[in-house]
Amino acid sequence: MQYGICNLSIVPLRFEPQDTSEMVSQVLYGEHFKVLEQRKKWSKIRLAFDKYEGWIDNKQYLEITEQIYKNFNDKPQCLVGDMVEFVSCQEDQLMPIPLGSSLKALDFFKHHYEGTRILDVLPKETIVQTAFLFLNAPYLWGGRTNFGIDCSGFTQMVYKLTGHQLLRDASQQATQGEALSFIEESEPGDLAFFDNDEGAITHVGIMMKDNYIIHAHGKVRVDRIDHTGIYNVEKRTHTHQLRVIKRII
Repeated sequence: MQYGICNLSIVPLRFEPQDTSEMVSQVLYGEHFKVLEQRKKWSKIRLAFDKYEGWIDNKQYLEITEQIYKNFNDKPQCLVGDMVEFVSCQEDQLMPIPLGSSLKALDFFKHHYEGTRILDVLPKETIVQTAFLFLNAPYLWGGRTNFGIDCSGFTQMVYKLTGHQLLRDASQQATQGEALSFIEESEPGDLAFFDNDEGAITHVGIMMKDNYIIHAHGKVRVDRIDHTGIYNVEKRTHTHQLRVIKRII
């Protein structure tokens, strides 16, 4: 088994080992992983954070030992706390790194960082406040940053920034936590899941107070929610069909 770590700002994680393949997620600065399969140009990896798998370009990560991988697993959370920060690397060059990047490997990279750090597990009351850091971020399939994010990447990153772990896809996240019977039982920070006509979970958002929800649809936005689903006031129609609301923490 081989191991690696992302030493660049953001790296696409692809469905297949080719540049034209669908981006299913992103690997952020400092995130480490197992290498499941290695080819001439591509490696299939499994991220340590959420066990998500995909293909990454061999030029876009550093190999590490199993012991270093374990050491990173054992280190407490340390994340970038602003939309964009910088690390200084070789010859005082600056490299931008996005919100939610891991800072565990600064010493390993020999990078210097002076920005905001998130170190603690934050209470549930901070989830909605944290979600607003992504407000108006454009929707991007597979994205996990303010510069492009999908619905489950949004919920995952918000929970990550508050010290809580979610799986990557909406259908996976729907397997976590405790289902609520009624929308009136929900609290700010709970997750609402939505399905398509075939019954598959395809969307997720974060509940707010007074029957509002913040979610990524075109952009990260705030809409109304009722027993039917998400109601878009601008379009005057329901855009998503509610399946279940779950309490994760």
